[in-house]
Amino acid sequence: MLQNKKNIEQAYALAQARYRELGIDTEKILDQISRLKISLHCWQGDDVGGFEGNDGLSGGGIQVTGNYPGKARCAGELRTDLEKALSLLPGKHKVNVHAIYAENSSTQNRHQLDISHFSEWISWAKKNRLGLDFNGSFFSHPMAASGFTLSSSDEKIRRYWINHAKACRKIAYAMARELEIPCICNIWIPDGSKDIPVDRLEPRRRLKNSLDEILNEKYDAAYLRDAVESKLFGIGSESYVVGSHEFYLQYTAGGSTMLCFDLGHFHPTESIADKISAILLFRNELLLHVSRGVRWDSDHVVILNDEILSLMREINRTDSWRKVHIALDYFDASINRIAAWAIGGRATLKASLL
Repeated sequence: MLQNKKNIEQAYALAQARYRELGIDTEKILDQISRLKISLHCWQGDDVGGFEGNDGLSGGGIQVTGNYPGKARCAGELRTDLEKALSLLPGKHKVNVHAIYAENSSTQNRHQLDISHFSEWISWAKKNRLGLDFNGSFFSHPMAASGFTLSSSDEKIRRYWINHAKACRKIAYAMARELEIPCICNIWIPDGSKDIPVDRLEPRRRLKNSLDEILNEKYDAAYLRDAVESKLFGIGSESYVVGSHEFYLQYTAGGSTMLCFDLGHFHPTESIADKISAILLFRNELLLHVSRGVRWDSDHVVILNDEILSLMREINRTDSWRKVHIALDYFDASINRIAAWAIGGRATLKASLL
């Protein structure tokens, strides 16, 4: 072990000298990378199941494939798995929690969630000196069976999800206050239709009105940061997605709500790296959900490929490390779930270091 450590240090000294000749201070770079916080997504650990006791009810564009053993069966197991994954990632990071990971709750009451349902998450985050981010869960629920939530034409359904989103913002704010670390509350909805709709306008009008009401209550931005996430298409919404990129691009124009770009939510030939300078010229912040799209699936484990490298190069060239928030977002149940976290997290860190 000592010899191996000595070999690594000698190799680093040689590399450091070579980089110095090129004008690169490796110690400065390592200091910068140590302050980069990646938000690790809890839902990789249990295949986006959550702990509502709904026996893995799927839907709303969510589909996880694979049955590799070791899926977390409770929140305690999930947090233990996250600790192991985080131990394999250099630096101090955050954990991204979905509303379905509430404890002492049920599948029927997402509109009534409060901070008490996440007290164990907060205590665990404090113990491990971690920040938390938060997401509303607008899927895998009887009230989302139609495929429409915040844009639903049924006022009862729409009201239910508006109240859920309001509760999520309140929870995210309370998390941030408890941990004294800003919390990003992201809104992604699955709303859309499998085939060509007659009316594309009214669902978007309803979504705008819903978001206006949800985001109307102001919180201290030092604690709560809001974001909205688009999608190109989803399972069951192949022909029409209400919350498209164009919709959210316009909705966030001139406001304080962040855009969230998921790397798997755009056409395979689109460059997300190219979008960064275009967005940050007009906005102060951007949220990235780092994923890897493969054909029609948007959520493969991140690897060190050209796409992630070009993304990080662009962040570096625009000097946007403090403006761009980086989170992981994928789910693969065909491999070891802790390995999936470690592979994706280390690939993202390696790309940032390069």
